[in-house]
Amino acid sequence: MIFHSTIEPVYLLLPFIGFVIGLFGTMLGGGGGFFFLPILTLLVGVPAQTAVITSLVATLPICLVGTLGHHRKTNINFRIGALFSLTGILGAFLGAGITGLISPEALKASFGIYAILIAGNMAWGTLKKTKSPKTEEATQEQTGLSRKAKGSFFGFLAGMITGTFGTSGTAPVLAGLFSMHIPLKLVIGTSLVVVLTNTLFAISAHLLVGQIDLMLVYFLTAGSSIGAALGPRILSKTKTDQSENKVRYLYALVMVAIGVLMILS
Repeated sequence: MIFHSTIEPVYLLLPFIGFVIGLFGTMLGGGGGFFFLPILTLLVGVPAQTAVITSLVATLPICLVGTLGHHRKTNINFRIGALFSLTGILGAFLGAGITGLISPEALKASFGIYAILIAGNMAWGTLKKTKSPKTEEATQEQTGLSRKAKGSFFGFLAGMITGTFGTSGTAPVLAGLFSMHIPLKLVIGTSLVVVLTNTLFAISAHLLVGQIDLMLVYFLTAGSSIGAALGPRILSKTKTDQSENKVRYLYALVMVAIGVLMILS
């Protein structure tokens, strides 16, 4: 079901928030959809089930614009992206079914727990990499069955998270791509392709059971589309070799903070 809510004063903040999410979502990877659900539920007060599908629709412009921008900068590994997306589609439909079976309070708490667990996994993986960095030769050896297993597992998890929480599955996608030890810019660009695929299929599944507030989508995407267009351009001019680990730790810290807020709210 599609509807338009009455414009509230807080809606005027959404274009600016969307711009920031679009900018950093295409610079850090995943499209930024992870942040839409807590913003809609905690700031705007949207019911959790409505916030899920609304955040998915609001994520689409970021993913589309960001994917095109990163493709022009050759920051996408489509082979790895396809590996994640194939199982992600199955997970997206499963997640959409789960959303309709649990209460809004349980949905928010589950999202908070998920965010903290994924943040811990990302921080631990970064710490292990710092203490025992892989050589280029060792990284290249991570192919075949090992890469397919990782891509399938994290892809399915990302799809299920997308369908359940409407967050685009950013965290498991990034965790999976980081575990493959590919360059940061490829992680960011490839993650947008995976998120775009998962989001499209999750929206299709949610249309059968959810409600989309297009008024919120208009306000969010008014800013997020502009930010998404600028993100790849800024990233292409940024040296990421020295800051890669800092980016991972920062992302993990933000995830923990949001997770705690969702559990306590």
